[in-house]
Amino acid sequence: MDVYEAVDSRRSVRAFSDEPVPKEVLERVLAAATRAPSSGNLQPWHVYVVTGEPLAELKSRATARALAGDPGDDREYPMYPAELASPYLDRFSAAAAQRYKALGIERDDPDRPMKIAALNSEAFGAPVVLFCYLDRTMGPGQWADAGMYLQTVMLLLRAEGLHSCPQVMWTMYRKTVSQIVGADEKFVLLCGVSIGFEKEGAPQLRTARADMAETARFLGA
Repeated sequence: MDVYEAVDSRRSVRAFSDEPVPKEVLERVLAAATRAPSSGNLQPWHVYVVTGEPLAELKSRATARALAGDPGDDREYPMYPAELASPYLDRFSAAAAQRYKALGIERDDPDRPMKIAALNSEAFGAPVVLFCYLDRTMGPGQWADAGMYLQTVMLLLRAEGLHSCPQVMWTMYRKTVSQIVGADEKFVLLCGVSIGFEKEGAPQLRTARADMAETARFLGA
């Protein structure tokens, strides 16, 4: 699979099969991802790859919280700006409606937040979840570095025939995650990434993207 195909076929899958992912594949992906760029070569990411019984326990605890209507732990960073304006709000609203309708959750469902949280806390059935942490002393530049690292990981997963779904939702249950992975208090959870093989027959949702002309300008050419 070349890089263009990997980029084009990468999407956030929300229905995974229970087929296990070989450890050697995960090790190969993460070893290759060490080549991701980072300012000053700080390589600020700290990752925990959770499978098997620890993941089952984490899913159980998080899902119990979701189904109980637990609003989650205090956020350590905002997921979105306090006020989103057009065109960002338009893109967000359209994608959210499309995404959760595909999962069978209607916008006017009074239990929508709980159902969404429960689906997320099960990692959509994925047999692997990677958690990415950053040292609390790191700044915006290193958060950008972590994003480039995670994108590298997700593209390498595609080269292995795997899919993924980045989930900031896990920060809602960061204390539960830390209990399972044993993360030091000096680290802040950026997100989790669910990993696995796509479930056969699952709806293959691809959210729309803005036309390149909306986001890119060419100067001097």
